[in-house]
Amino acid sequence: MSKIVIIEYGAGNLFSVRVAIERLGYEVVCSADPRVVREADKVIFPGVGQAAAAMRQLKESGMDRVIPELKVPVLGICLGMQLMCAYSEEGETEGLGIFPMRVEEFGRCGKVPHMGWNEIRGLKSGLFDGVVEGEMVYFVHSYCVPVGEYSIATCDYQIAFSAAIRKGNFWGCQFHPEKSAGVGEKIIENFLKM
Repeated sequence: MSKIVIIEYGAGNLFSVRVAIERLGYEVVCSADPRVVREADKVIFPGVGQAAAAMRQLKESGMDRVIPELKVPVLGICLGMQLMCAYSEEGETEGLGIFPMRVEEFGRCGKVPHMGWNEIRGLKSGLFDGVVEGEMVYFVHSYCVPVGEYSIATCDYQIAFSAAIRKGNFWGCQFHPEKSAGVGEKIIENFLKM
């Protein structure tokens, strides 16, 4: 059985992510210990809250150095995905630099936050095996990653943006798969089977 670790750094929605994984029949550990994270077979990097505060917490725990060095599959969720990028306009925050992308403010385009169910399209990668174009997933965010070469799913909310990204062994979902019912469960299962 895979050793699945959720990174615990004070800015994650750990409970619902943990429950979603356990519901699929997997055991999971939540940890802030770099050694435990390094020994994992799969890593989930969730996040809610403000980018600059979350990066401070990652630096305090040493996770800012651990995460980019991981060679196993890593899934960033919401703020976790954004922190894997090079820079966020939220608090003018330097990210982990795994994805050479900027996280931009939605607010210039209209109403924020983008909150609720919306369609995902342009699905690429095994993360979306068995998921149909136009499926609805759950979003809560005020910042977004523009569509680019690493986009593996897109969404439209006033503008088109990256609903999911991938580079090597790193995947990111702007939406919350753990709150996206059966579709989200399928996406989590696909990740855990990689």
